[in-house]
Amino acid sequence: MDLGKVLLNLWESTGLFASTWQNYVMLLVSFVLFYLAIWRKFEPLLLVPIAFGMFLANIPGAHDVLYQAPQTSITEVSPGVFETTYVTTGGLFWYLSKGVEWVIFPPLVFLGIGAMTDFGPLIANPKSLLLGAGAQLGIFVALALGFVFFDSAGLAASVAIIGGADGPTAIYVTTVLGQSDHLGAIAIAAYSYMALIPAIQPPLMKLLTTKKERQIRMRQLRTVSRTEKIIFPIVVIVLCGLLLPSALPLLGMLMLGNLLKVCLVTDRLAETASNGLCNVVTILLGTCVGFKAVGDTFLDLSTLGIIVLGLGAFAFGTIGGVLVAKLMNLFLKEKINPLIGSAGVSAVPMAARVSQSVGQKELPDNYLLMHAMGPNVAGVIGSSIAAGILISMFG
Repeated sequence: MDLGKVLLNLWESTGLFASTWQNYVMLLVSFVLFYLAIWRKFEPLLLVPIAFGMFLANIPGAHDVLYQAPQTSITEVSPGVFETTYVTTGGLFWYLSKGVEWVIFPPLVFLGIGAMTDFGPLIANPKSLLLGAGAQLGIFVALALGFVFFDSAGLAASVAIIGGADGPTAIYVTTVLGQSDHLGAIAIAAYSYMALIPAIQPPLMKLLTTKKERQIRMRQLRTVSRTEKIIFPIVVIVLCGLLLPSALPLLGMLMLGNLLKVCLVTDRLAETASNGLCNVVTILLGTCVGFKAVGDTFLDLSTLGIIVLGLGAFAFGTIGGVLVAKLMNLFLKEKINPLIGSAGVSAVPMAARVSQSVGQKELPDNYLLMHAMGPNVAGVIGSSIAAGILISMFG
């Protein structure tokens, strides 16, 4: 026995032999995400699975094992009849990632979101739809800039959707437009900026508004009936289905979840959708997305462009919502506090809480939360519609 050859084979089979400097950089990035999620509590339900998926994928040698495709053998059992036999099974993440590649997980997350969402503030104040629409400005500004920075229109659209501040939508658009190589960077940018809303939005909100505007009081919203809440998701599906069918995979599941909640006869289904199902899918989606962030493909100039342009998209989304509110005040007798316009991005309910927080710093007894929830949930609808538009244009 050649002991030297045996030891060499053992060494070459280790992850250390196959490691690259990119693996170790990404391991450090995963530790940063763990810190932000666990100790700073930045979107922990999302960032912990993403960070762990990134951590697994970049342990030297682990990716090839966990993402190994199954080996098959095809034999002709009779003339023209073939039988496929699995010689080996695939790695765990080869199977789990099909939920992302076949765009199953993002719509299921929207089902859970719908079951947790109250569209009452939007129904009570339909003008909130305009604020939600205005906050989609970031998507289309980033799309225009993306044509300059990226060679692919699909990549430009995938990065632009970060401006909607909606992680599942960003994952959905990126996958449908065939940009899976950039999925890790886009998803991490989207979720990171969502987590950093309390740091990103307030300076922009204060820059664009006066102290007097930030102190505007708004009248209490009217009570919305159960019938209105039941009719709302049905009407949204009819209108969007006729005008933009490509938005229905996300919007349809969102409204199904909401209908389960508001009809009051499917409590068990609503409870399952909003808790058990949503939690399971969030774990799988986050881990699979993090697993896509492999050092060899993640650390390049395109990732830097995605991060920078994604931040710009997010900032312009905030700016668009505030500016639309200020524009509406030129024509409205009963003024809107423009701070709630920033909640038009679809990060529910964090963006609405930021509007409340900034408003109370100017006037402690001014309660804007429920008013801000209107544009906030409108932003969820708006980002789904924007996703449908981008898919129709570039898919």
